[in-house]
Amino acid sequence: MVFQNLTEKLSEVFRKLGSKGRLTEADVRVAVREIRIALLEADVNYLVVKEFTEKITERAQGVEITKSLTPAQMVIKIVNEELIALLGGKGKNSLKLDSKNLNVIMLCGLQGVGKTTQAVKLALHLKNKGNSPLLAACDIYRPAAIKQLEVLGKKAKIGVFSESELKPQEITKKAINFAKNHGNNILILDTAGRLHTNEDLMRELEDIDSISNPSEILLVLDAMTGQDAVSEAEIFNKRLNVTGIILTKFDGDTRGGAALSVIYTTGKPIKFVGTGEKVSDIEQFRPDRIASRILGMGDILSLIEKTEASIDKENAEKIAKKISENKFDFEDFLLAFNQIKKIGSFKSILERLPNIGSLNSTNIDDKMVSGIEAMILSMTPQERQNPEIISSGRRFRIAAGSGKKVSDVNELVKKFEDMRKMMKQFGITGKNGFKKGNFGSFFKFGKFR
Repeated sequence: MVFQNLTEKLSEVFRKLGSKGRLTEADVRVAVREIRIALLEADVNYLVVKEFTEKITERAQGVEITKSLTPAQMVIKIVNEELIALLGGKGKNSLKLDSKNLNVIMLCGLQGVGKTTQAVKLALHLKNKGNSPLLAACDIYRPAAIKQLEVLGKKAKIGVFSESELKPQEITKKAINFAKNHGNNILILDTAGRLHTNEDLMRELEDIDSISNPSEILLVLDAMTGQDAVSEAEIFNKRLNVTGIILTKFDGDTRGGAALSVIYTTGKPIKFVGTGEKVSDIEQFRPDRIASRILGMGDILSLIEKTEASIDKENAEKIAKKISENKFDFEDFLLAFNQIKKIGSFKSILERLPNIGSLNSTNIDDKMVSGIEAMILSMTPQERQNPEIISSGRRFRIAAGSGKKVSDVNELVKKFEDMRKMMKQFGITGKNGFKKGNFGSFFKFGKFR
């Protein structure tokens, strides 16, 4: 989970403050010192930490505690507001697109940071917003780069313009004409990765910039490289008028220092983050929501958006109806599982829930989900539809068929029956057919790996 270490450290700071009846200068100093240490351990640039903690100290020492907030809540409020400002503030993270003309978006960055994948992810994201994007393969140097773009483009149902025999400058010119003639309103240029020390390739980027006059120049950085990402951003920004950043592997960076540092040192907003391996795993970077996640308050709005975009409403209504009639069976449970998996991994879903994402004790991963699925798929249709007929002999067969222990099957059946009782007792469902209830209880014992 991104920022996991920072979230845990800050949660501990706020927990200590929660026991205070009033806030003294000494309390503020101790809290700020611990916040400073947490940020430095998260690989945040020292200058960023210094300015950030000075602002918190100034505000916290001069604040009046209101009747509606505790001292801890006041500090959280201040830290939250300063985090949002540090992460770029509101309104700076959207792409600047002209509704009347072709918009060219140029991607650049070092070799191996994932520009090609991000180009397709961005194109699909924009397509889902009602645009008509076209991808242009401007990387003629890396073996199979064009083929990779074409394969991923086909998977995302996005058109790809390629001319492998031409120079990138000529490809850019032809791609612009092609996009204009075929009704595309966005052209995304996938340029070759390059080291900033390669003068010829850097000049090539400047040529492409001059030819295409892009609406956006997005620098693709790997979040896992930490402070190296900051140095890369500064160097590319000197040669190009970078307008924003795409941060890849955002889901794998437990420290998060690159995100906080790169905005401060370059003055450029992070516009998108890569959150997984699927072509749909990209999100617009929203400082207020990221700040909320850092402080352990979750990101419910993003989860709702992903849910609405992914859930099959017809299947959700079908499941809701079965629950309301107390006819929910393993077939429905498997269908519900598959619906939830469309949103993302179970771990990524939990990370967005308040007070859950930062808990190491949750220990939910997709291996557990696979284990449960294997057992359900080893049942016959009759067993899935009528769980009460699953006798001891059937349980031995299900265990053998799924590669699990009989005790695992026993645990699955027991928990399923408990869940059905809970559904019957407390009633049914939410908007999309899923109650807030207790799918999570299936994973607490870690027996389904």
